[in-house]
Amino acid sequence: MATLNPLPLNEVIAEIASRREEFERVSHVPRDVIAKLKRAGVYRAATPQRFGGDARPPGEFLHMIERIAVADGSAAWVASFGSATIYLAALPLATQAQIYAEGPDQVFAGGLFPLQPAQPVDGGFMVNGTWKFASGCKGADWLGVGIGAGSAGGKPRTAVFRPQQVEIVENWDVVGMQGTGSHDLRVTNQFSPDEWTFERGGESQVDEPLYRYPSIAYAAQVLAVVNLGLARAALNAVNHMSGGRKTTTGAPQLADRAYFRIELSKAEAQLRSARAFFYETTDDVWQSILTGNSVTSEQVSLLRLAATQIAREGADVVHRAYRLGGTTAIYKSHPLQRFLRDSMVVTQHAFLAEGNYDGAGAVFVGVPPIPGYL
Repeated sequence: MATLNPLPLNEVIAEIASRREEFERVSHVPRDVIAKLKRAGVYRAATPQRFGGDARPPGEFLHMIERIAVADGSAAWVASFGSATIYLAALPLATQAQIYAEGPDQVFAGGLFPLQPAQPVDGGFMVNGTWKFASGCKGADWLGVGIGAGSAGGKPRTAVFRPQQVEIVENWDVVGMQGTGSHDLRVTNQFSPDEWTFERGGESQVDEPLYRYPSIAYAAQVLAVVNLGLARAALNAVNHMSGGRKTTTGAPQLADRAYFRIELSKAEAQLRSARAFFYETTDDVWQSILTGNSVTSEQVSLLRLAATQIAREGADVVHRAYRLGGTTAIYKSHPLQRFLRDSMVVTQHAFLAEGNYDGAGAVFVGVPPIPGYL
């Protein structure tokens, strides 16, 4: 298997910070940056150890994505799919061996919805259709699409293809997270063998601790944590504005105003509180797995709740920082504008919807939660 020369993550993050305007302009994170993220270990973080990967604890990977998000939300969002190979662990081991034959640093992306009907044929399915929100598709080594045929237990089935089998429809034109390149995917008359399909969130074929961590909850976490990084970046930016720069009106600098200091402190406490809940819950579940315990519905629910909470609290902290930034923050060139736009996109993701609070509440009181929550 190929081995990449290691590259410090700090070095990659510095380059991401210097190129974030480029990502937004071209509407994706270029392949040379993806290659450097591979060298920093991002795309082997969820590769099974049996295939040469790191299978890193979830908390470690989440910290990596949070650090990247301080530099750029879109790059962090794309890097977060370094966890997506957890889904591939539901494939037969022989299929996984083919995926990792060229090395453990594999990028998997795709569009699951809307599920498209697939025609059952001998040995697999004929797949046709168009799928939305394929974040990071232009830098992927493997692409998955959601098919309605062959699924069981209410879980959608995904067919895995090589990029050359899939057309990328470049139509990603949004207010925030423009650099994620979440274009549509189109597949035309492609055969998918049974062994190259899997149930999303289905039982893992890999017997390692990471693949006992709840995959759907993890998928929500890696996206939500982007807002922790964006919130930190926003507070850094407004704190930098607090002194040394004269205001437009000639009024006292921000650091000399009591309301600014009070609001900044509240935002800092808000961010740190949500962050502590998030990482504490993650570590509790991971340590329980390491001791040999099965993951409970209550633990899955807390992971979903903590992810939803940091998505919203992070966005609220960004809003607070934006308000503190005053008139200067309204310019398109100001970083607070980008943080504001990007943080709002995170809260719109289906995995982080408001309904998760109802789901968590249902688990707390012992009644069935909304479908798909657990």
